[in-house]
Amino acid sequence: MTAVRVEDGPDKGAIWHFGEPAQEQRALAEGKAWADLSHLSIIAVTGDDRIKWLHDLTTQHLLNIRAGDWLPAMILDHNGHVEYQFNLVDDGATTFLVLDPSYAEGLLTYLLKMRFMLKVDARDASSEFSVLRAPGAATEIGGPYALVPRAELDEMKKVFNENAKEVGTWSLDAERVAAGRPRHGVDTDHKSIPNELGVLNKDVHMNKGCYRGQETVAKVFNLGAPPRRLVMLHLDGTAVVFPAPGTPVEFNGVRVGFLGTVARHHELGPIALALVKRSTPTDAVLTVEGITAAQEVIVKGTR
Repeated sequence: MTAVRVEDGPDKGAIWHFGEPAQEQRALAEGKAWADLSHLSIIAVTGDDRIKWLHDLTTQHLLNIRAGDWLPAMILDHNGHVEYQFNLVDDGATTFLVLDPSYAEGLLTYLLKMRFMLKVDARDASSEFSVLRAPGAATEIGGPYALVPRAELDEMKKVFNENAKEVGTWSLDAERVAAGRPRHGVDTDHKSIPNELGVLNKDVHMNKGCYRGQETVAKVFNLGAPPRRLVMLHLDGTAVVFPAPGTPVEFNGVRVGFLGTVARHHELGPIALALVKRSTPTDAVLTVEGITAAQEVIVKGTR
């Protein structure tokens, strides 16, 4: 089948689908699919102090990370707002951070500024390595993933194709939305804090030492009431074209949030992530550009 590519957004240029999105999603759900994610950026961190350094800078507990383990992490600003989101893996000598291309330059600049006298260094390794979504049952972070030297990429694709079906971002987004996993910059805005996003005890480890923004995370957690909450919306399937990310979400004609990723799921139909005010009733039927949307709670308004 001919590949259809993504025309805009963070996955621009990547394969969207191969003309059979429902079959592709079923293959992914069965663990019999793989995807080319070589459009994503990769930052390589080296040096003897890299693990402790990244442990201190990020929201994740990394001191006991094992070679080959993939973990999600974030870097927050001083007020607890999400600045960067990425997955990382260590091979025993280098830690690789995988993230959307639009954030790579900013993250690399930040990391280089934070080296001080430590034995660490960071570089853009996107031209050296690529990431594939490997065959297998989905993990909590959307994997399994394979970090592959670009010189070996074509050979690895051939190996995957022997027993699995190649799919595109349509299938990956549908799986991600159904699992309630937000994507920074699409399902978040400049005010988003981890407590709103369903990432506590996932991207954000709740039993580690201090990191930038931790005070906000801990305070809001103890209060039990984030100002907004992530929800999954079940959209009216009669619409032909669905609204874009960032479109206002309304309740009784009043804006209560904004739309994030929209996907057509092979079983659930049209679904989306949205960030809405805490005060929005969980049983309220919302609207997005006139399209009705029922909520499925991901983050509770209170503990």
